[in-house]
Parts: sequence; structure tokens; C-alpha cells
Amino acid sequence: MKSKSVRKEISQILEVYLSYWKWILLSIIIAIAIGYTYLRYATYEYKATATIKLREEDQSTKLPSLEDVKNSGFFSQGSDKIKDEVKILQSRTLAENIIKNLNLNISYFSIGKIKQNEIYKNPPVKINFFESDSLIYTIKKGILIRIKSKTNFILFEDDGKSLADKKDSDGKLHTFGDKINSKYGGFVIVPNLESEYMVNDLNLRISIRPVNKLANAYRKSLTISVEKGSSVINLALNQTVPQKAIDYLNELIKVYNNDVLKDKEEVVKITSDFINNRLQQVSQELGEVESNAELVQQQNNLTAIGSQTDLNLKARTQLEQQISTTSNSIQMISYLEEELNDDNKISDLLPANIGIGDTNTAQIIKSHNELVAQRDRLLRNSTEKNPVVIELNNQISTLKTSLQNSLESMKETSKLTLENLNNESRRISGQLYSAPTKERKFRSIQRQKDIKESLFLYLLEKREESAIRLGMYSPNAKIVDKAYSSFNPVAPNTVIIYLVSLIFGMLIPIGIIYIIDLLDNKVYTKDDVTNHLDIPYIGDIPKSSKKERLIKKVDYTPKAEAFRIVRSNIDFMLKDVKNRGRKLFITSTKAQEGKSHTSTNLASSISFSNKKVLLIEMDIRVPKIINYLGITDGPEIGLTDYIVDSSLKPSEVICNHPENEYLDILPSGTIPPNPSELLMSERVEEIIKYAEKQYDYVIVDTSAVGLVSDTLLISEFADLFVYVVSADNVDKRQLVHVAQPLYEDNRLPNFTLLLNGVKKGKKGYGYGYGYGSSPTKKKKWYRFFKKK
Repeated sequence: MKSKSVRKEISQILEVYLSYWKWILLSIIIAIAIGYTYLRYATYEYKATATIKLREEDQSTKLPSLEDVKNSGFFSQGSDKIKDEVKILQSRTLAENIIKNLNLNISYFSIGKIKQNEIYKNPPVKINFFESDSLIYTIKKGILIRIKSKTNFILFEDDGKSLADKKDSDGKLHTFGDKINSKYGGFVIVPNLESEYMVNDLNLRISIRPVNKLANAYRKSLTISVEKGSSVINLALNQTVPQKAIDYLNELIKVYNNDVLKDKEEVVKITSDFINNRLQQVSQELGEVESNAELVQQQNNLTAIGSQTDLNLKARTQLEQQISTTSNSIQMISYLEEELNDDNKISDLLPANIGIGDTNTAQIIKSHNELVAQRDRLLRNSTEKNPVVIELNNQISTLKTSLQNSLESMKETSKLTLENLNNESRRISGQLYSAPTKERKFRSIQRQKDIKESLFLYLLEKREESAIRLGMYSPNAKIVDKAYSSFNPVAPNTVIIYLVSLIFGMLIPIGIIYIIDLLDNKVYTKDDVTNHLDIPYIGDIPKSSKKERLIKKVDYTPKAEAFRIVRSNIDFMLKDVKNRGRKLFITSTKAQEGKSHTSTNLASSISFSNKKVLLIEMDIRVPKIINYLGITDGPEIGLTDYIVDSSLKPSEVICNHPENEYLDILPSGTIPPNPSELLMSERVEEIIKYAEKQYDYVIVDTSAVGLVSDTLLISEFADLFVYVVSADNVDKRQLVHVAQPLYEDNRLPNFTLLLNGVKKGKKGYGYGYGYGSSPTKKKKWYRFFKKK
């Protein structure tokens, strides 16, 4: 039972909304039309995508940490590095460089009456400024022109009004190529005769935007995604012009690679400068040694030096080579210490691969340069207070300290080795006691010369290696897929817009109907009555036009069928009343509820079944029965006259219906000043008893019970009370406060309810039996209202 009740309630709710289906359909059509209009004139966005892979140079052979394995997989190359590169790709510096390279801060728009379209490739004109680029990159300005011919154009003020609405007289005529002065500097506009957009009367808007604000917009539109544990980066960008998005992504990859190459080549440049400086110093020292050797030869006439014993010469040669190598090492360590302690350096980068010969020191220098490069790249978009920068500075300082300690240790070790080698050399030299003093002196100078030559050649070799390495660096980002766009708009989404339009088209009228229904307390249907009143219900009467006020004998309209149903229900309720006329009293809560209308048609419906009916107009305050029936030649006296004049007989005040032999009428008569007192007369009872003997049914049209007490004075004479409730006219709360107490106190015998004026389709109530004068005629679907 409960589920059945729920289904019934749902069905009733649906019927309420379905009764307004035409309005809902109209709202949906309007909403979809609005959605179509929006899509017709909206600015579409297009998506371009590109894919790159970060190259990993000099991969370390050490195993990844446990945290890296958990976060990115065993073969991860380091998620932190990928995150750093993503931040660089999203940096403001790169965005501003791209905008400047592609001149994206200057845009050209063709202006229509409703919308404007950007002309990205091959615009009809080009603007050139006389001011510096730094100024042009910071201004925000719109320039409005109308091309009149291939030589002339009209310049307008950008006052916020639509260019399509401006007249030629509102602007100033210029020739292409003329210098135009403005607050932000002079500029010239030159035509592009090869452009397909170069047509007469073209309205054009040149938009100049600040690079920094435009960079923020591009950074927000740029989407970068990386799969976990992968070094492949997916780039995506949404723009109103697809080619602009493609160009931006391609330029982004190019600028990023150039930036990385610049960082790598800076290390090589530092190393090369270091070697060149040392070459210049060694070259000077070598020149001095050679000059000394030449001077000794000239002073001592040493044109040739004799050979000593083979044994001593071989030993001496080996010692000299070792002394030379050790001296070179000590000298290079000294040079590197000087570079490390130089506070006036522009860059913190250290020369790499200078051949000190210690792998640990080379690794420290490499790690130091990598950290410096990483810190410098972060400082381009950050400050020294950045926690990451502070951490990198700490690591760099630690590496410098470790490098200084390592160099100091190596230097001390090399000095001890050199001292030992010199002692050994002196020992062998002592054995050569027979060698002339001049020869020994020249040999010492020659040895210094050999050391300087060896160092000079070594530095030349390292300079060549740096020069070769400078051209061998490859870009950091390998292009997997160049920027590509399908040229299909991604926003606004056509399906979503139409779906939203459909939903709003349905929700707006449904919401309005729901609110109206929520605030509406009037009675419309049988359920509205029976849900609030515990009173017997005998039927409802559909609303009809004024032309259909009275039913006919041969009548198949819904209204006539409704009165036949009411008549049958009344007969069922009064089946115990026999051998006398059945007295039916008609009343209501207030006036204008169809009480007289119901009395007249109910009397007519009963009379059509060949039952003798008397219709008494006992609403003597506002009588309407005679007017309803359209009787013009009836008696001038009526019920009130009968009550006042005891000499009058019932037959003298009762008149016959001119077209219905079974229907008689007792009009109200003269309207009295004291109707309540008049109805308390005994003559009222006399006329009622007379009527119940002479007629099968007595229909009494009484006053509204909610306004006056007239009906209560005569209620004892009724067999059944029909309480007429007017649909769309009576408040439910008022009905509860008036009708329910009357029923519960039994002040009106056989109290029943009749709903009058039910509108077809109102509140989900459909009334009709499929009959009528034209039962097969179909109503046109597009008619929203019935003809009045």
C-alpha cells in the first residue's frame, strides 16, 4: 500500500509538470537557441601538444636511493631533476623570451559587428615603433584603423566604442608609411599587399599588451605532465588561434634547449679562459728561461754539451721527467687554488678536466659546477632567499672546502715527491764530478726550459680539448613529437553547451512551476480537497466557457457527463429517501464559487431524466437563477413575496421553464432588507413541504455559508447538502476552517463536497470522457490556450 501511495504521489507530481509541457518545450527551444547563438559567436580555443624527452648525460653508476625507488621506480633517473626542468619550462623568463621572439605581444584583430577574429598569420598591416623594445614591451594600448585602400587608412581613438559603429568622419585619414606620434612614442603602419585580408573598409584593431602580463597568461595556459618514473614530458597549450599555440610550443622547446646549452658552454668557456690565462703566463716564463739559456751559451761559448756516461744520463733523464711531471702538477694545483680563492670572479664555475690527475678531485669539480649551474638557473626566476637556493649554496660551499683540503693534501704530497727527486738528482750530479761547472750551469737552465716547454705543450693540448668539447654538446631536450594541433576546438565544448542549455531549459520552467506550486494554497483537484478535508466527495465539474454555461438534454460534453455522475452519486446517497421529494441544498464558502451555476445545471440534469424538479432560489441576497436560465417573462413575485404575503399560494410564485416541462423555478422575489429574519418564518417550512410532495427533487440554491447565517437557519429542511468548492479560487486553509467544522458538528445534514470549475490539465488534472460535439476532432499541438 505504501509503495502504491508513493507511486501515486510521483504520478501526480509528474502530471503537474507534464501539464505545462508546452511551456517547458518552449523554454528548452529558447535555451538551445541561446546556446546555438553563444556557439555561433563565441571565441573558440584550440589545443596544441608536443612531447620531449630529457637527455641524461654522464649517468652515475651508483644505485638509486630507497626513497627514489619507492617514488619513481628502480630505473628512475631522479624525479627531482624532472621537477626542476618542469619548473624551468614554466618559468617567466622563458615565456617572456618566447613572446619577444614571436612578437606575440602585438596582435591584429578584424572587427565585425558582433565579434572580432584574430589574424595571426599574414596580417594586412604591420606596425613598427621608433621607440626601444623595452618600452614597447611594457605598454598596453589598442589602435583602431579602417583600411580605405592600399595606400590610405583611417585612425580612430580607442574610446571603448565598437569600431563597426564609428563613421569615417570620427577618425583621421593617414597614408601608409606616415609617422604617427602618440603618448608612447612614434610608429608607422605599413601595408602587406600579399595578405588575403587586405581589403577596403576592413575594420582592424591592433592590440599591444605588456609582455609580463601576457607571460602570466601563457604560463597559466601551459599544461605540463610527466608520467611517474619517466623522463618524457608532455606539453599542451590552449589558444584561440591553433597556429599560435603550435609556434609557442616549438619556440618553447627551442628556447629551453638554447638555455641549457648556454649553461653547459659557460663551464667550457670558464675552463678555456683559465687555460688561456695560464698559457700567457707560461709563455712569458718560457721566454725568460730561453733567453737565460741563450745568454749562458753566449757568455761561456757553449756550442755543444758532451755526453756523460750512459748510466748517469739515463738515470738523470728519468729523474728530470719525473721532476717535470711533479712540478707541473704542483703548478696546476697552485693555479687551481688561486682560481678557487679568487673572490672577484664573475662566475663561481671552476675549470674542469685540467689534468691534475686525481679522479676524486675531478669528480668534486664536476659536482661543484653542476650545482652552480642548477643554482644559477633557479636564480633567474627566484631570489637568494629561496630554500632551494640556500641549500644549493650550502652544498657548493661544502664542495669548495672539500676541494681545498684535497688540493692542499695533493700539493704537500707532490712537494715531498719533488724534494726526493731533487735529492736523487743532486746525488747523481755529484757523481758527475768530472763535468765542467759551465756545463752543470747550462744543464740547470736547460732543465727549467724543458719543464716550461712541457707545461706549455700540456696547456695547448687542454685548450684544444676544450675547443673541441665546446661544439660537441647536444640539446638537453630531445623532440619526440613536434607541436601539433588537430585544429578542432576544445572549448567551448559543443556537446556540453547544448547539454547545459537543455538542462537549464528544463530546470528554469520546472523550478518556476515548483516554486509557484509550493506557494500556491488554492484548491485545484479532488486530491487537494480530500487530502485536507474528511468529508464525502460526490464529484467535480470541469470549467466551461460562458457560451456553455447551461447543459442541454442531448449533450455529450465533459460538463454534462460530470453532472450525470454527480446526479448518480446523489441518488446513491439518498437511496433511503422514498415516497417524497429529495431536498438538495446547494451552498459554498463564499460568493463567486459557482453555487447558482451548480444548482441550475444539477436541476436541469435531473429533469432531463424525466424527474419533476423544483429549483428554489433561496439566496435572496444576490439571486442569479433567473438570469442563468435566461427567463425573461417569469413572475415578478417569488419566495420573499410568498413568505411575507400569507395570501399567496405556491402555485402563484412558481413558474415553469419555457423549454423544459419537468423543471419549475421558484424565484427569490423582491430582495428584502432583513433576509435572515425572513427565512425564520414558518412560511419557509410550508413551501418546502409543499415542494417535497409535488416534486421528485427540490434543488435549493442557498447563501454562502462562510459569509452569512442564512443557510444555517434552513439547514434542518435539507436531505443533503452539496458544498460547492471553486477550483483555483478558494484557499485550502480557509476551506479547512469553514467546511470541516460544519461537517464535524453536523450543522449541515449529509454534508458533501463538489469541486467546481476544474481546469483541464491544471495541476496535472485532466478532465474529459472522449465525447463532445466533435469527439474525433484533434486539438492542434501548438495551441497553448483554449479559445475563450
